[in-house]
Amino acid sequence: MNDIIRSIEAGQLKNEVTEFRVGDTVKVYAKVKEGNRERTQVFEGIVLKRQNGGARETFTVRKSSNGIGVEKTWPLHSPSVEKIEVIRLGKVRRAKLNYLRQRSGKSAKVKERVK
Repeated sequence: MNDIIRSIEAGQLKNEVTEFRVGDTVKVYAKVKEGNRERTQVFEGIVLKRQNGGARETFTVRKSSNGIGVEKTWPLHSPSVEKIEVIRLGKVRRAKLNYLRQRSGKSAKVKERVK
C-alpha cells in the first residue's frame, strides 16, 4: 500500500525546488486568484520552519508589516507557489524559530551566514 501512495505522490512533486533553510530570508512568489483574474503576489520574510517531507512538505515565512507580525504557510510543491527566491542566508542553530514570535526590533534579527 505504501508503494502505491509513494508513486502517486512522486508524480505531484516539482522538478526544481529552490534550496533554502530555516533562518533564510526569502521572497515567495505566490499566485492569487481574484475573481476571474490571476496575479502574482510577493511575500518576503524569514523562514521559521519546514515541516514533513515529500509531497506534504510545508514551510512557514514570517514578516513584520506595519509593526504587526504576519505569518503564512505554503505547501512546498504547490502549484500556487510560483518560485522561491533566497535573499539572505541565515545562521541559526535550531530547526524551528518559534522564539522570533515574541521578539521585535533588533532582537528579532537573524545573523547572516557567509558562504
